[in-house]
Parts: sequence; structure tokens; C-alpha cells
Amino acid sequence: MVHQYKLNGYNIVLDTCSGSVHVVDEVAYDVIQMYETQNKDAIVAKILTKYKAKPDVTKEEVCLCMEEIQTLIEQGKLFTKDEYENLAIDFKNKSQVVKALCLHVAHTCNLNCSYCFASQGKYQGNDALMSFEVGKQSLDFLIANSGSRVNLEVDFFGGEPLMDWEVIKKLVAYAREQEPIHNKKFRFTLTTNGVLINDDVIEFSNKEMHNVVLSLDGRKEIHDHLRKTITGEGSYDLILPKFKEFVDRREGKGYYMRGTFTHNNVDFTKDIFHMADMGFTELSMEPVVCDPSDPFALTEEDLPKLFEQYEILAKEMIRRKKAGNGFEFYHYMLDLTNGPCVYKRITGCGSGTEYMAVTPWGELFPCHQFVGDSKYSLGNIWDGVKNTDVQDEFRHCNAYARQECRDCWAKMYCSGGCAANSYHASGSIQGIYEYGCKLFKKRMECAIMMKVAENEE
Repeated sequence: MVHQYKLNGYNIVLDTCSGSVHVVDEVAYDVIQMYETQNKDAIVAKILTKYKAKPDVTKEEVCLCMEEIQTLIEQGKLFTKDEYENLAIDFKNKSQVVKALCLHVAHTCNLNCSYCFASQGKYQGNDALMSFEVGKQSLDFLIANSGSRVNLEVDFFGGEPLMDWEVIKKLVAYAREQEPIHNKKFRFTLTTNGVLINDDVIEFSNKEMHNVVLSLDGRKEIHDHLRKTITGEGSYDLILPKFKEFVDRREGKGYYMRGTFTHNNVDFTKDIFHMADMGFTELSMEPVVCDPSDPFALTEEDLPKLFEQYEILAKEMIRRKKAGNGFEFYHYMLDLTNGPCVYKRITGCGSGTEYMAVTPWGELFPCHQFVGDSKYSLGNIWDGVKNTDVQDEFRHCNAYARQECRDCWAKMYCSGGCAANSYHASGSIQGIYEYGCKLFKKRMECAIMMKVAENEE
């Protein structure tokens, strides 16, 4: 499968299954477009007719171009056959280990964000904090179900996890004690709204947290519109100084400023540039996923504006990098040479199988976006996974699980997409979230274009 598009002056041809990216001239671009559906004489005739005003486009040149295309095909770099479909199921069936947990240490929050998918941190339930005993058992469950895998990941999540800070510190200490005993290495991440950041949080996080996600939506007026305190005030002025100090003292360790854009700010690049101009260099801006009836839900009319914004972002990132003040954008991070292995590309995030979320009382769910939905309860950290039917359903989530995915050029980059988004959009994890697919494909086109520009530079 081949995907062709034009962006920022480049004619780009992507060979989906090999991952090869070709930057070609106009003639080659047109020839490739016809190569599999028309014979040689027809292609030559159409090219000579289209480019009759260009004397350098001769029959000989077109034939030479076709020979070069045929060479790329023989080298496995163009029109490569898809031989991965059967592997997708085999890989997931063979994987019987748990590699990561999302610990919901706090089902409560000190902000009242309007678009919160977790119902202001409560997940359609009551306020709750995870005890050390439940957290300890969660880590024991992870160790016991990780097989021979050495590297394990734990996300501290909420609600607002800093509201259970002392338990987090005790859990990290316990995990470090267990590492030499079981030959494991833990990598911790933390997601916070920043309200409770202090010296202790900064110092401990810099020592123990591999990555920290800091929630900021960009410009003050945008952030304050939806991310309010319990008393209804905007939180921008409260958290921004804390984030600046946190990142300044992070000393190069991993972090992300993570924002959400909605119908209220389809010009979201202004929010990204606002954060970059303040010195934050690791940025992420996610499209809101919510009920279409919500006033901040993204609409079909927003799509052309959002596509334009992603192009603006890509071009500005190229410009800033050349100027020496570049920044990273999570969705444009793409390694075309040493990127994710085939297993990861076709099987996805591993939710429900290799990755699970744990509630404050120890219940297991496929990921944080399924927490609170009783039909997706997998079991608990004491008895393990009991709802094997649901787990088997997740085992079949991959880049080939849906016809729309099987025939999509972007499947090797999205791995079949997010099961939770599919579920919330269609009622089934085997469905698709079409709006999200459109945004994802645009992001990938921009990311690949940026790699082309980088290579040219």
C-alpha cells in the first residue's frame, strides 16, 4: 500500500508496509500514482500529454523513471506486500505478561475541569484515595505477572495523584526494595495539575520519576476557561510559577506540558507557541474527546481549521529548529529509522493485556478510560484477571481488527488506534473513532514531512 501527498513544497510517497519514504519530482509522483492500475504505454502517453509544455519530459525520461520505480519495488521499498496481518493475533496471544500499571492513587481532584473525562476525578463514583496496602499489592501483582520481563512501568494517575503524595513516596520506596529481589527495574511517571507542587514534590520527582506530565492548556484565557479551581476561579496564575520552577529544576529529565484543545480554541497552535515562548520545550496538545453535545466538543466544521493548524505547527517547528530555539511536539515525534518494532506497530498499546489500570480499591480495568464501566472490570489485584472474555476481546485489538484499519495507510503508525476512543465513539472497542482517525493521519503527514525537511537540511 502506498500513500501519496503534497505538503510544504514536497511530493511525498510513503510505502506503508516497508516504512520507506520517497521524495520525488512531479513526474515520478504522477507515474507512481498510475503504476499499479495502468500499463506502460498508457502511463507514458498521459505523462507526455500532461507535461507537453516541458521539453525535458521525454518518453525516454518517463521510461527511465518507470525503471527506477520497478527497482524500488524489487528492493522492497515500494508497493510492498502486507505480510503482517497473521502476526498481529499471534503476537498478542503469545504475550501473557503484564508490563505496566496505571495506579489511580486518587479518585478525587482539587480542580474542577469542565471537559474532564473522569468526572472531575471521581470516575462516576465517590472520592477515594489508594492506601499503601492496595498500592503494595498492585506492585506485587505486577511483579508476579511480569514473567521474565525486567523493565516495568508504573504511572501515578488520578484525579490528582499529589493528593496521595505520601503513599506515592512509600510505594516508590517499596518498589525499589523489590527490584534486586526479583530482578526488576521500575520506571515511574506522574501526571499532575500542579496545584500541590512544592519543594518535596520537585526533589522527589527529579530523583524517582522518569517522566512527569504537567497539565497546562496554553494561554491564560484558554486555560482558565475550562480548568478552574473548586471555587470556580481560573488556575493558570496558581500553577504556572510552580510549573516553571519544576521544569527549571528538572535538569533535562523527561517531562511534558500537556494541554487539551477544544472547540473554543481550534487555533491551538497559539497555545503551543505560548508555552514554547515561556521556555517549555517538551509539549503535547491533545484534541478533546467528549460527548458531541458538549459546547466544547470538536465539530466537522472544525476539521479544515485543525488541519491547517497542524501544518502551521509543523512549518513553525522547522523554522524554530533552524533558528536554534526549537521544541518537541509529542505527536510529531517520529523515528523512521529506529522506530517501534513490528510487534508494537501492529498490536498497539497493550491495554487490557500488557497494561491495566488499578482503582484505589484494587479493581482492574483495561486502561484509565474504562475505569468505572462495570462491564470492563477485569478482576482485582488479589485474584488477578477473572473476566477473560473481555481480555480476549482486547487481545484482538490490533491494526487489522477493523476493515477500515486494514485498508488504511496509517495503520503502522496508530496500531489500530485507541480502543477507548473507539468504544466511546461507536459503542465497541472494535469500532472506529473516525474524527480521531482524520486528525491522526494529518499529524502523521506533518510529522513525515518534517523528517523530510530535516533530512534535506
